[in-house]
Amino acid sequence: MKQYALLRILLACFFLYVAWPEIGKQTSNAGGYFWAGWLIFFLLVVGANLATMLKMTKPPVMEQSREKQTAIGKN
Repeated sequence: MKQYALLRILLACFFLYVAWPEIGKQTSNAGGYFWAGWLIFFLLVVGANLATMLKMTKPPVMEQSREKQTAIGKN
């Protein structure tokens, strides 16, 4: 289900768009650590969904087709 992975990437990009102006305004070390962690999490989300879109990993169980689930259940 490529469309779910694409929607998650677009949602993550929207969150980055909303957060980008605030990243430069932080002044404390704690704020810097928070934004660094946030950006690392953003890269993990985008990378994982790109891997799903490129079929490098299996999609989550709830996104697999019904035929595969019933075939697994019969074995």
